[in-house]
Amino acid sequence: MAHPHACTDPTHHVHDAAGFVGAVERACSERGLRLTPIRLRVLGLVAEAGRPIKAYDLLEQVREGEGAGAAAPPTVYRALDFLLANGFIHKLESINAFVACHHPNAAQHSVPFLICDRCHSATELEDAGIVGQLDAAARALGFAPQAQTLEVHGLCAKCAAVT
Repeated sequence: MAHPHACTDPTHHVHDAAGFVGAVERACSERGLRLTPIRLRVLGLVAEAGRPIKAYDLLEQVREGEGAGAAAPPTVYRALDFLLANGFIHKLESINAFVACHHPNAAQHSVPFLICDRCHSATELEDAGIVGQLDAAARALGFAPQAQTLEVHGLCAKCAAVT
């Protein structure tokens, strides 16, 4: 029987932005990926946010950065596409926002998210059982899954205690 992964514990997701960016830089070096200055800047902003952040908020922050000039939306979207494609960030479809992946050294993977509707935190749960069950149920119906996004909305423990 598999031991519970640390990601089932929401406190596991407390990362420092600099440490996360360093892990992504190492992963890019190991995989032969080019982490351009704009990709690095967007990655850092996503990590520093500590919660889901929207593309236009990222664009605004990139424009405010030193020497950033007039960054255009496609520049930020291309950086996000690179980070998504390589598994460094996740997109939360229901709120159209991005969060840092807590496993930047892992291959791209599907994970369920718990999203708090009050404080807007997002907890990434790496649970192969849930992902496997969804995949198996889809395949049993003759459906060929290409990607999974499971997002559960509600209140985190801290916000629920305030209610």
